[in-house]
Amino acid sequence: MSNIADELFGVVPIIPTPFTENEDIDENALRDLIDFAIAGGIKAVCLPAYASEFYKLTDEEKLRVIKVAVDHAAGRIKIVAQSNHPSLKIAIRLAQANVQAGADVISLAVPRIFSLPENSLKEYLSEFLQSIPNTPVLIQDFNPGGSSISVSFIKNLMDENPNFKYLKLEEPLCAPKFDDIIKTTDDKIGLFEGWGGLYMLELIPIGIRGVMPGLAVADILQKVFELRKNGENKKAFELFEKVMPQIFFSLQNMELFHYAEKELLIARGVLSNSIARKAAYIPDASSISYIKELNQNVIDLLQDEKYGLTPLEANVSK
Repeated sequence: MSNIADELFGVVPIIPTPFTENEDIDENALRDLIDFAIAGGIKAVCLPAYASEFYKLTDEEKLRVIKVAVDHAAGRIKIVAQSNHPSLKIAIRLAQANVQAGADVISLAVPRIFSLPENSLKEYLSEFLQSIPNTPVLIQDFNPGGSSISVSFIKNLMDENPNFKYLKLEEPLCAPKFDDIIKTTDDKIGLFEGWGGLYMLELIPIGIRGVMPGLAVADILQKVFELRKNGENKKAFELFEKVMPQIFFSLQNMELFHYAEKELLIARGVLSNSIARKAAYIPDASSISYIKELNQNVIDLLQDEKYGLTPLEANVSK
């Protein structure tokens, strides 16, 4: 049995999917990414999510990356297994297979390919939750075209499904909604902020449980999270401001994020390439140059003894 605390808390980064030159999944590189998270003091990771290019993986590949991650983690870190699919039947199959593989938490994105009324989403999510009743579930709602699920919807879903434990939302101007969710659910749903952690300093005082950003800056954001939680606000803002330009620029486009994230992991000595499966964003020369500059600023930050951060590439076993 693992001695890791039961509850998800703090920074839970998304593990990107590393690829070889011919766009096959690089399982050895995936193991290095797990080691990198562990070396950074991270207690849980999530994959394959949007930042893992889950939408470019076959169902078999989605299951495979979870199996590799669980086996390599060997209880050293929690594995949150994203089991996304617009078909409820297939999402359930993925989730049950991931539970069987040993995942600690199952995550599911609300299906947002087309607009659906909340009663349709309620049926989808309820049946999913009921299919794995003994496993904690994190529901993600990323809805660029509109609002996320309502507070009353969240409360009803929680009341009817005891394994609905966590909720990840990623939308601007969300502080009042997060506050309402915490009060309405008596803080029984652990709230996580996505979107690279861009709004974390606003939301930590409200009571969010954690943040789910990219892996490449996870250890830095974990430090920011701890500083803010401990009331060391000036230090938290100063450190966050150093890394925010890289996060903000990369999030302009999800496919650009894949490139910037993997380039930063190369700079940190973890990955050997920044290949994303096609169709992929092809950055122009100025963007490539600027991303290198932003990433170098992150590397310089890690070298600055003032912030007490540790470059992690030496801790990763090749």
